[in-house]
Amino acid sequence: MHGRSRVFLLRRIHLKDSDRPRQLSCQTSPSTLRPDSNLKPLCLQGRLREALSGMATLGAEVRFHGYDALLTACIDRRAFLEGQLVHAHMIKSRYLPSVYLATRLLIMYVKCDSLNDARHVLEAMPERSIVSWTAMISGYSQKGHRAEALELFVKMMEAGQLPDEYTLATVLTSCTGPFWPKHGRQFHSLALKTNFDSHMFVGSSLLDMYAKASEIKDARRVFDMLPDRDVVSCTAIISGYTQLGLDAEALEVFKLLHKEGMECNYVTFSCLLNALSGLAALDYGRQVHGLVIRCELPFYVVLQNSLIDMYSKCGSLKYSRKIFDNMLERSVISWNAMLAGYGKHGLGSEVVCLFKSMVQEVRPDGVSFLAVLSGCSHGGLVDEGLDFFDFMVNDQRMKPDIGHYGCVIDLLGRAGKMEKALDLMKCMPFEPTTAMWGSLLGACRVHANVSMGEFVAQKLLDIEPENSGNFVILSNIYAAAGRWQDVARIRELMKERTVTKEPGRSWINLDKTMHTYYSNDRSHPQREQIYAKIMELYERIKEAGYVPDLSCVLHDVDDEQKESILLGHSEKLALAFGLMGSAPCKLIRITKNLRICVDCHNFANYHWLYCLMYSLDFCQFIIIRRMWRSKPEYYSQSVESISVIEYRNRKWISFVQPEWVNSMKQFYFGRMWRSKLEYFVLLLHSVGIWKLWQSVLETTPLRRSSFWHRNCIKSGICGKQGKAKATRYGPSTSHHSNCINFGQ
Repeated sequence: MHGRSRVFLLRRIHLKDSDRPRQLSCQTSPSTLRPDSNLKPLCLQGRLREALSGMATLGAEVRFHGYDALLTACIDRRAFLEGQLVHAHMIKSRYLPSVYLATRLLIMYVKCDSLNDARHVLEAMPERSIVSWTAMISGYSQKGHRAEALELFVKMMEAGQLPDEYTLATVLTSCTGPFWPKHGRQFHSLALKTNFDSHMFVGSSLLDMYAKASEIKDARRVFDMLPDRDVVSCTAIISGYTQLGLDAEALEVFKLLHKEGMECNYVTFSCLLNALSGLAALDYGRQVHGLVIRCELPFYVVLQNSLIDMYSKCGSLKYSRKIFDNMLERSVISWNAMLAGYGKHGLGSEVVCLFKSMVQEVRPDGVSFLAVLSGCSHGGLVDEGLDFFDFMVNDQRMKPDIGHYGCVIDLLGRAGKMEKALDLMKCMPFEPTTAMWGSLLGACRVHANVSMGEFVAQKLLDIEPENSGNFVILSNIYAAAGRWQDVARIRELMKERTVTKEPGRSWINLDKTMHTYYSNDRSHPQREQIYAKIMELYERIKEAGYVPDLSCVLHDVDDEQKESILLGHSEKLALAFGLMGSAPCKLIRITKNLRICVDCHNFANYHWLYCLMYSLDFCQFIIIRRMWRSKPEYYSQSVESISVIEYRNRKWISFVQPEWVNSMKQFYFGRMWRSKLEYFVLLLHSVGIWKLWQSVLETTPLRRSSFWHRNCIKSGICGKQGKAKATRYGPSTSHHSNCINFGQ
């Protein structure tokens, strides 16, 4: 995060230390020209090879200014071999460089990633400035050699060299991971003693150190005490909140700083977009996207990748794909982000198609195969997923890691092939992780495999006895099988081990206000209206064929009480409130911390179906799951993409239109549709696009068919009998209000 600032500070110190030699050169008489005076113009013109040839010709006549120009050119171009030639020329001509030149030589080796050569130069220096020490510490820190950076800092202190603000800012970046508990607060104390804690660079490094150590309160305290805040410190605190999953806090900090006039760069916006992805806050995401455009920032690849990720996780795949298609340059991360977006929404066919295009342009990496395997798993494409796994191993010659095996195990488990998944776990070259056992346990829950569920649950309870999710899933398996005594036994076991279940909650953002609901929540000021709206919806969708899925209730109570419990789920409360407070046809987005239950899934589908059948106000629902410090999973239902993959009936079933739409077809028309065109016409009818509907019908042979009216009567939707009136392509206003008459 602070790489650019460290380069800036080193150059700044270089200018400070080099004032004297440059002043001496200005005092030189113009008539007195040095033999190496032509080297600097050649270096400035980018003619480094010619400058090196001139250096070889001059031999021992090259002095300070010539070496300075040559080393500066090598640093700017990261020219390692040319820098070695300059160093060799110094040794051959027996030139003893000053502290400044030796430091420049050290920086050249650091820039060229040759830390061993840089350390040899440092050890050979008879005198070392603070810039020399800082440059070497910075090199170790940037390359991840934290132990060496801390060891060198201690050696510097033992040599009697006190650190300055830039040295402290550099060494603080190494106080992460295992080095934080022992050294982090000690360096903070040193910064306080030397009065550098309020310096911009030191403060940014301090709050970044605390954020990476999950001490976000201390990081915020350091941030609030900074007298001057720059874009680096603001980005650091936003990134700290985002990395810890505190996305709402990151958004609030950005709002506060934006009101104060903070200038943002592409890194700031990337961190903020990551936070908005976790919140599934599409409205804020669009505002940030507009702010990026207004700021006229270059669309760096990393910023575009963040936009793709944000739109995908907010359920707006259309905008994600639009940004992806308009990218001038696509990195492998861009492809991976788009693949992951399709995969999380269950669009397995889109994942396969996009991956085939990716292979033609860039070489996929391990993350790419992880995304495509996960997409096949969520999309129910078992054979395709196994083919991609073989393609990765045999054709791409890539060694699968534990994540790839986990996706294949999840793929087999979702397909009901638990035995094959278990065999793969036994023969793979890794020890099974809790995530693998957990995915297999979830598959046992869906496919009602009680015996294997007990075996897998016992493994999980031995590995992580305090994870409430394992107890809950096992209890679900017993409840679905009607083994209520075992359900009670699991609850008693949870009480003995003091394991508590995480309560499910859903939240919805209306009028820039976040509303949170728990199951059977009675704390909202409009609770009476919300529950009345739920009952109204319940009575309506029963006409469309909705039947409550009582297996989702894990209590041994009568059916009436189970229905009451289901109607109090947090998703339904948020849905009812969203319908109450939203305009017709407005998009409704509900966020949930746990997986949506089957009954709430059906509830939303049948409400959509009811609106479609009776031409009521159409709404699109998206319920997004976001787990704490975990990869989000998404469920979406939209009019743009009717393709949905249902995970039901003990197997994956893929439809061009989902199963519930097929049921709607039979209910609405009395039999299966004869063409996709009729389905398209019904969609147009349901949203009231009459002119487009009529223009479509004029070009089809269905315009003289009485099929619509006949089957409307058969299905019982329209109770009026008789022949349809001869109105041409629109609905008959004097006849059936719920059917369409094409005329004769």
